[in-house]
Amino acid sequence: MTLPPVPADFHWHPEPWGASLRCRPFAAIARHLFTTRQLAIPQDEAWDQVSASLGEAPPRVARVRQVHGNDVLVIRAGSDTWRGQPDVEADAVVTDDPALAVAVLAADCLPLLVADRHGRAVGAVHAGWRGTAAAVAVKAVNALEREFGCHPSDLSVVIGPGIGACCYEVGTELVDAFASAGHGRHLIERWFSSPPPARGSRQRHALTLDLATANVDQLVLAGVPAEAVHVASLCTAMHPTVLTSYRAEGTSAGRLAGVVALPPRR
Repeated sequence: MTLPPVPADFHWHPEPWGASLRCRPFAAIARHLFTTRQLAIPQDEAWDQVSASLGEAPPRVARVRQVHGNDVLVIRAGSDTWRGQPDVEADAVVTDDPALAVAVLAADCLPLLVADRHGRAVGAVHAGWRGTAAAVAVKAVNALEREFGCHPSDLSVVIGPGIGACCYEVGTELVDAFASAGHGRHLIERWFSSPPPARGSRQRHALTLDLATANVDQLVLAGVPAEAVHVASLCTAMHPTVLTSYRAEGTSAGRLAGVVALPPRR
């Protein structure tokens, strides 16, 4: 399997089960990885392998039942909020427990990982178009500040593989949904695009949505430093041998996981 090239701040890391994608600057503050299709997520034994890949003192991996919304599950260290099954409906999960990793699944939607540079807490976010319209990443940032005292300026974010604007053709009803959610016209025009027809042609190009740019813009507007947001720039639909894409594969598509944990306590 040939792994696609990635930006300089990312690298492919060999695992016993295949290859994971990691971000070098982010690794300095949090244990993390994005899986590839080589790992059979979400089978239970796969989560054990993910946990082991996070290194010393392998954490349990907490997930949520994703519903394309913007609810955030908060798991405090020492609580019994996580009972071993993804039975809470949410699309983001945050924790200050170093014995617990948090994870989201995706197959075109964006998996986002968030960490406080002072080691207070981490979070994982699932952002499809509905979650992006509902500003789920911003909701996670707000929860980290409210629950754990993590100021947005102290956060770092990694945006993993997801469908790119190159392949994400959408209908105009999505523009209406983003406008109804309160996003400014100047932002909507930046996130949605449709190239003008060639001279003399009446054929209109398809409308596309750039999920990554929309989430970056929302995070920066929420106070996260632009230089602390790292984007993998890997389109899931363009790399079917390595990644998984619901749009390309339909209901047979597997899932990728984005997983993050605080460093183990010494």
